[in-house]
Amino acid sequence: MEDVIFCKGGGCTAKLGPQALKTILAKLEKKSDPNLLVGFESADDAAVYKVSDDIAIVQTLDFFPPMIEDPYIFGQIAATNALSDIYAMGGEVKTALNIVGFPEKMDLNILGKILQGGNEKVTEAGGVLSGGHSIFDDTVKYGLSVMGVIHPDKIFQNNTPKMGDKLILTKPLGVGISCTAYNTRHMIKDQKLQDLVDLAIEKAIKSMTTLNKYAADVAKRYRTNAMTDVTGFGFLGHLTEMIGTEFGAQIYAADVPYIEEAQVLADEFFITAAAQRNRNFVGDKIKFCNIEASFTEVLFDPQTSGGLLISINPADAQEALAEFKKLGLPCNIVGEIVAGDKIVVETERV
Repeated sequence: MEDVIFCKGGGCTAKLGPQALKTILAKLEKKSDPNLLVGFESADDAAVYKVSDDIAIVQTLDFFPPMIEDPYIFGQIAATNALSDIYAMGGEVKTALNIVGFPEKMDLNILGKILQGGNEKVTEAGGVLSGGHSIFDDTVKYGLSVMGVIHPDKIFQNNTPKMGDKLILTKPLGVGISCTAYNTRHMIKDQKLQDLVDLAIEKAIKSMTTLNKYAADVAKRYRTNAMTDVTGFGFLGHLTEMIGTEFGAQIYAADVPYIEEAQVLADEFFITAAAQRNRNFVGDKIKFCNIEASFTEVLFDPQTSGGLLISINPADAQEALAEFKKLGLPCNIVGEIVAGDKIVVETERV
């Protein structure tokens, strides 16, 4: 398998930038339907449609090119990423459909491994793979369309935080930087830097293949006011969506979980164009106070299958965090919802 054919940089770094999406979506006609509880107006993680007083359907889809050479692991990552939107809304996964783009001349065994990895994650999620659609394409692309269910009164939206809420991040940042370095490692001559890339991608794969199901189950047991998953728009992009124009946020860099090797790699300029699009889109809403340039890259870094960003009642935050820590990934209380209209990033709590 040739790297340049199968894996030349994908995941959520391949998404259209937030500014482009905002411009396009603003032109679409919005049809009123009282049963559409969540649509695309708030840039939320999935659509929610009420079908009865007790049941609403949660619907989403996600797909992208590979960011990892191993097709089985890529299938796991792509499926985990797509399933995450259901969990970000507080829903339960029920069915999934494969979305496939595959080169006509490529070995079909590769596709088999991709689908195997994806199916295993759907099964782990408690869902059923029930079909899909495939086309010939110039490059490999894979993902899922996922349907879940939720009670109409128990939806977690991405833009409903409350003043004083604590902010919890359940997975480490730096996945995009790690994947960028991994996909350009053939150009790295320094052995120590190569070893750093290997460590970073190992941590990134563990994070990207961990379902957000388990973190969402914890969030449901507490007074969670808003929730989203951190993906292509990066931590600061998704936090900007969460606070809207009504609130500000205080973030403490020392408390943010991240892949430490990723910051070192950012210092070596292993950064993504998607992160720069994120910076350009929300940069005027962010105030950095003595934050290293390489760490700002981590905060804007597009995440593939990233963690949940949870706005939670401050009285519940420490107890919930203790449960999140038992799940085995770096996580932490990273800040809080405050008055204002900016995200202020400081080095640490005073």
